[in-house]
Order: sequence, then C-alpha cells, then structure tokens
Amino acid sequence: MLTGKQILIMGCGGIAAYKLPELVRLFSKQGATVRVALTEHATHFVSSMSLQAVSGHPVSQSLMDPGAELSMSHIELAKWADLVLVAPATANIMAKLAHGIADDLISTVLLATPAPIAIAPAMNQQMYQAGATQANLATLTNREIAIFGPASGEQACGDTGPGRMLQPEELVDATCKLFQSEQPLTGTTIVITAGPTQEAIDPVRYISNYSSGKTGYALAQAAVELGATVKLISGPVHLPTPKGCERINVLSALDMYKATMDTIPSCDIFIASAAVADYRVAEIADQKIKKKDEQMRLTLVRNPDIVAAVADHPNRPFTVGFAAETQDVAQYAKDKMQRKHLDMIAVNDVSKSDRGFNVDTNALQVFWPDGEYELPCTSKRKIAEQLIQLIITRYRHETD
Repeated sequence: MLTGKQILIMGCGGIAAYKLPELVRLFSKQGATVRVALTEHATHFVSSMSLQAVSGHPVSQSLMDPGAELSMSHIELAKWADLVLVAPATANIMAKLAHGIADDLISTVLLATPAPIAIAPAMNQQMYQAGATQANLATLTNREIAIFGPASGEQACGDTGPGRMLQPEELVDATCKLFQSEQPLTGTTIVITAGPTQEAIDPVRYISNYSSGKTGYALAQAAVELGATVKLISGPVHLPTPKGCERINVLSALDMYKATMDTIPSCDIFIASAAVADYRVAEIADQKIKKKDEQMRLTLVRNPDIVAAVADHPNRPFTVGFAAETQDVAQYAKDKMQRKHLDMIAVNDVSKSDRGFNVDTNALQVFWPDGEYELPCTSKRKIAEQLIQLIITRYRHETD
C-alpha cells in the first residue's frame, strides 16, 4: 500500500525507540523507502547500526552532516520525505514543534519540510496529561499535524494511563489510512502510453527512438498512489511494471493505436507520454535485407496520430499530450495543443542534457488553453507527481 512512498522516521529519546527497527521493517514490507534520523538521547535506546541495517540507509544524527549534500542534511532530508513520522515523539519535541524551536536535526527538519507530519506521542502519563502538553497537542492538531495515539496502559515507570506509543503495526496502519485519505483519483480510470515504439524494417531491424519510458512509468505510479485505476500501454522498455497498474505491452505504433482505442470507452483521463514513431516502413521485408548496394531506400508512410484520435473520439476523455522539442519549445507545444484539440500538453526541451530521454531528471512546461505552468528540473518521479496534481486540478475544472 505504500509502494513508492518515502517515509522519514525521526526517533526521540523515549524507551519506545527500541521498537523502531520493527517499524522500519514493516514500512519496508509495505513497499515504502525508509530513512531514519535520531536525537542524541534516542541512541541510548536503539542502535543506529541496527536501523541502518534494516533501512538500507545511513542514520542521520547531526544537523550539519559533512557527508550530506552541501553539508545541509536537514534540508536534504526535509525535501526527500513524502511523510515525516516522529516516533517516539517526546513532550520535548512536541513543545519544540508547537513553538517553532529548531535547535537540533529533528526539530529543524520539522520546520523545513513541506511534507505532511505525523507524531506518535510516547511519555509518562502525567507528562502527557499536563496542561502544557495538552495545549501543545491542540496547537499541532490545529496545524493539521496527524496525531497517532497514544495508547493507554502500563508504562515502563510503573504508572498506568495514556502515553504509550502505538505498536509498530498500528503506526503502519495509521500511515496507510493517512495516505488513503489523500487519494483524489479514487474511481478514476487513467490510460497512459509510455516508451518508444519499434517500426520493423525486416525480421532483424527496426526504426525507433531514445525514449526510456521513465516519465510514463513514473506517471503511472503517481496516479496509482492517488487512487486511480491505471492502464499502462507500454512500448519496449527495461522497466518493472509499477505496482498496482495493468500493463499492456505493444511494439509498433499500430499496436499502440489499437490498444489505446480499445481502452477509450472506459477511460476518464488519457496521458500520451509515449514517443510514438511518426512513420513506419511501407513494406516490411519477409527476410533479412542483405547488404549489397551502397545505398538503401526505404519508403515510409505516416502512422496514425494516437493522441489526436483520442481527442476527437465521440466519448473523448480528458486528453493530455506530450511534446519533446529542441527549439521554440513553447510555440510548438501550443500549436500542437490547438491542432490536436488537447486539454493539456506537457513539453520538455530535449536539447538539454539533464532532461528528457535516457536520464533520471526532467523539466516540463505545461500548457492548457487559458494558462500555463513550469515544473523545474528534478527527478522524473517528482515531476510525475507534480504533473498529476496539475492534471487533477484541470480535470476537475473541466468536469465540474
């Protein structure tokens, strides 16, 4: 349920910190990538080495880590996370968060992160019920910080009452429900084309392009994580199928056209991120063409325009096109959007080495008939998440 999510667990100095290795293991089992940060006091209750072993990542403890990007470990962690979970959350860290104090790694990340924050309180029952703690809890609740627990029962000090940290299984379940509540695409079917097509010349040769399919696959994963039913029509790529989506493999542009048109009756949103060949060989040789002349001539014919066909379908879905350009990027994109009657178009400048084909980063300019938005260069995963959110906004605007 948490496939693709990046969860930052920040442990504070409570005895419940000994449960963190099990918590990390359970999050990983749900498909999440987990990193851990600890306060100095937390290291008295749990080993950073054990947490590194179960998470696969070094444990962060210092505000200024020389091994971190630009030695700004707090900013690096703050930007990385999809969710920050403070567990155990002591009365001290709750007070710091409520009042904006940032004097160590944990408290600084909590102020610096744009990600949702959840806390799992863990403390003595008298400390939990103290007026100051309850006031801080009220402040955090008003700021839409999720509060997981606490449970009530016998405590390590011998007291009985509220203040026990929830069990790891309960924290994972609460996290899953938190992400489920943020699924605006539940009940929506999205069809995404991805990757290149291959246009055969003879049994051993074909015409293709440099598309890796990474953007389309990242879009599919982002849509699944927001609750959509996703059908991914993929040309030949070396990528694992995003968990939770249906993958339809194709080779040629004609194959992709047929597979796409078969899905349109049940499609709400269509995203054409594939790099479809504009032309195919008019006559595919039955046998391998032998090398005998200095030149070989191939007659090419136009392939069907998939995204234009979808946009002109009687039961058209909300249609999003893609363009890869090397010059006059905005002009060509807007012209393509108008000619093909698209609801949106996303264009990238593939003349730049840090974006587009066969790299893990991208940047997009996104246009719709009465507006535009720029997504700056970042990982294709983050670009996909941002683009899906833009698509949701425009889709709701068009369908409301």
